Parts: sequence; structure tokens; C-alpha cells
Amino acid sequence: MRRSAAAGRSTEQVGPFLATFSAGSTNPYLNYAIPDDGASPSPADVADLVSAYRRRDLSPRVEFLVDTAPAAEAALLDAGWSVERQIPVMVCSPDAGPVAEPASVAGIEFVVPTSDAEIRGMIEAQSEAFGEVADVSDTDIANARDRILAGGFAVVAWEVATGVAAGGGVAEAVVEGTSEVAGIGVRAAFRRRGLGSAITAFLTRSVHTAGGRTVFLTPAGVPEQRLYERVGYVPAGMMLHISR
Repeated sequence: MRRSAAAGRSTEQVGPFLATFSAGSTNPYLNYAIPDDGASPSPADVADLVSAYRRRDLSPRVEFLVDTAPAAEAALLDAGWSVERQIPVMVCSPDAGPVAEPASVAGIEFVVPTSDAEIRGMIEAQSEAFGEVADVSDTDIANARDRILAGGFAVVAWEVATGVAAGGGVAEAVVEGTSEVAGIGVRAAFRRRGLGSAITAFLTRSVHTAGGRTVFLTPAGVPEQRLYERVGYVPAGMMLHISR
């Protein structure tokens, strides 16, 4: 996970934390730190981590598998950090069996975005799906294209009749056989048609084809977990998101 998060981002080792930063983005889900295995951060380590993000005008944030660094959670809580959520991590390996075929959804075409319009549509659909303002800048489009050119994966679901982006999702470049699928979002008007499962299956199969042996994601809740289980994902531990 540390190697995957570092791909395409600038990094800084701050005590027992690998801090990652996405150029041109303040999105907290693209700017976070991961503790080393067995990390036991001191108060000074935590203070240094806060400073590393504050001087970049970013919110200090950490994501990690709880079992890999149990002492890190206590150290961050003692320093006044707050738990955002604790969620299951799910994995999908080609060794466990075939991924479900991406469902065919009437009137929808699944496209790997390459043009500015396609990338913009994907980001706008994702933003709206997550309740965010879809104010997509040229920098956002350039960053997304750079991630794809660097080996990352992306898909946008287009409604053929209207040319409207119904949803989208991305996956990180494969690093040592590992990739994270993220940002699976479907606009409200297009939900309950199987698009979420289809987008997830499309990305997962693409990563497996590119050599990914361990593909992981973190569901937002029980409905999403069930959706990913239908694709072929299984629980594999708990992830902690914590911030200051």
C-alpha cells in the first residue's frame, strides 16, 4: 500500500510515517500518510507529521491497516487526532477465481477516458456521486491524464443517447503486483442499474490483465461491500482513516 500510494505522488519520510502529496490537489483522499509496519510514533513524530501537511496547506491525515501498526492509532489519538472511519479492506486476486464479467447496461458504453471531455466527464460524475462540487479545473484533468499515462487505470460510463457521463472509477498503477481501485461513483439518476458493479468489474479485470495479483479497495458501507462481493472481492482486514 505504501508503494502504491507513492506512485505518481511526491513523498517525505517523517519519522515512522511515509507522507504522500498529490501535486495540485487538496483532496484529502489523495494526500495522506501511512505508518511503517510496527510504528510506535513519538509525540515529536506526530507533531512533525502535522507540520509536513500544514506547510503545504493540507489537512494532516493518515490511512493504514490497523494490524500493521497498532500503536500508531493510540499515538495519534493522544495528540488530538480524530477517527474518520474504520472500514474493511477487501481484496480480489485472480488466483481466487474469475472476476464477474462487467454487466451490460442498456444505453451505457464503458470507455477508457483519453480526451479532455472524457476525463472531465468522469471527474464530474465522480464528484457529483460523492456529494462534492464538480468544479473541474484544467489541472485536475492534467493530473488525471498523467496518472493514466503513468500506468493507472480509469473508466467512464457514458449514456450514449445524451453524451452524459453516468459514473466512473479509477485504479492505481500496478506496483509489485498490487493496485488500489477507488473513486467508484455513479450519479444518482443512474443508480440501481448495476453500474457500480460494472465499473468495478471493468477496472478489476483491467488490473488483473496488466499483472495485478492483489487488487484492493475500501467500501464506504455495507451496501458497497455487498456490491464488491458480487464482483469477487473478499474482506481482508480493517483500515483506519484518522485526521487532525
